[in-house]
Amino acid sequence: MIVKLTNKIEEAILSLLLVSMTLLVFVEVVLRFGFNTGIHWAQEVTLTLAAWFVLFGASYGVKVGCHIGVDVFVKLLPRNIHRGFTILAVLLCLTYCGLILYGSLIYLDKMMMIGIEMEDLPVPKWIPMSILVVGFVLLIIRFLQLLWKVVTGQEEGFHLADEAEESMHIAKELEEAMHNKENKGDNH
Repeated sequence: MIVKLTNKIEEAILSLLLVSMTLLVFVEVVLRFGFNTGIHWAQEVTLTLAAWFVLFGASYGVKVGCHIGVDVFVKLLPRNIHRGFTILAVLLCLTYCGLILYGSLIYLDKMMMIGIEMEDLPVPKWIPMSILVVGFVLLIIRFLQLLWKVVTGQEEGFHLADEAEESMHIAKELEEAMHNKENKGDNH
């Protein structure tokens, strides 16, 4: 129940960010090219929404396995060695995320202390930049979940998008559809 609710909330936030960004860019383009005017803060807000979408979406991508990875060599290794490489990779990812999170906390603290605002809006810059902390905390949680699953044997490695496998699956579906279409034509 809680997992489903969390999934729905994550997907709703990502959808809202994408729709907001798209609508803002659409309105800005219509205003600029149709009415020779524009929204002076549109570019800054669009970039902020894009940053939120990317950093929030990165952890969601780890969760659902839509990141692309080069793991052909690792897949050829024996299971125990493959597992060891996966654990090492997750630990390196956690280290990287921890360093960026630490730097983000320092950055946000300085932004709050100095009191810098966004260029086009009277909003303290640390508020929209807080996605750095949110995004990397979420990534750390995802990598810790993956590490636990690998250590306990529930998973063998990262869930990565396999474009070659997906392409072969699509090609097979198209081939079957063509074959079915030809068979229907022969029956008439």
